[in-house]
Amino acid sequence: MKFLSGIYAAGVAARNTLYDRGALSAHRLSVPVVSVGNISVGGAGKTPFVMLLCELLARRGIRVAVLSRGYGRASRGVRVVDPNGSARDFGDEPLLIARKLNVPVVVGEDRYRAGLVAEREFSPQIILLDDGFQHRALARDFDIVLLTPADAHDRVLPAGRLREPLSALARADAIVVSSGASPADFPVAGKTIWRALRGINPGPLPPRPVVFCGIARPEFFFTQLRKAGVEPAAEASFRDHHPYNDRDVAELLALRAQSEGDGFVTTEKDCVNLGQLAGKLQPLVTVPVRMKLENADSALDHMLAALKQRRGSSS
Repeated sequence: MKFLSGIYAAGVAARNTLYDRGALSAHRLSVPVVSVGNISVGGAGKTPFVMLLCELLARRGIRVAVLSRGYGRASRGVRVVDPNGSARDFGDEPLLIARKLNVPVVVGEDRYRAGLVAEREFSPQIILLDDGFQHRALARDFDIVLLTPADAHDRVLPAGRLREPLSALARADAIVVSSGASPADFPVAGKTIWRALRGINPGPLPPRPVVFCGIARPEFFFTQLRKAGVEPAAEASFRDHHPYNDRDVAELLALRAQSEGDGFVTTEKDCVNLGQLAGKLQPLVTVPVRMKLENADSALDHMLAALKQRRGSSS
């Protein structure tokens, strides 16, 4: 496995070198692009952070659009997300963003083409690229990378969960540490460091619910609920972006009967993936996962100043 990781890392390094030297070209959009990404496979809170940025920029009166690959969707090509659509058509995270924030979201394997559609149809002042750190075919003006404690001692795929070695952080403009991550554990000397708090806002919950989720790091959700005083009757985890079906619902109902649970609790993303099946799991409470950025105004000022300098724009 270590040998395969070495081959993978060499391939990633070669690809990045081609972009760095201009042998592979990155296509540039007319408006500034801010990428939010990470160096591991899921679980860093990229989408909640994109949603946070959308909210912060909206308070400044800045129009935004979001680009995403639309992971897990059955459709192909560039599509504007319909908030009334399904995760099968657009992907769970793009659909969640469109529903929660009422901002335009465009999905596409080719994010440059998706960006052209966003520019033409919505005239954004800034485009946010969700999960874009490794998508170098689209030029970006500001790269934000989220880190978790697990990233510090992980290995590159397939031996570990890292998409790139830690040296790739040299490309980042701002590093966001969350979930107890320490900058001292990463090669980020001289980098702009932002600190974020990642948590949940549970609200009223059944006293002994069956808790389930299909996210990259389900233990985070389970732990946060326990910290909030919730003692699950049972827990169930599915793979990230899991598209729920009737069999899954039947198993969850059986788990509630077996554990004598009082209801169900899951994440907003999972509720999107449940679709109409959510009506069979009642009572069902969805718990939002939220990001809070320390010194948010200063961080946003820094980002906007960098965009203005690099684009000469008034964004």
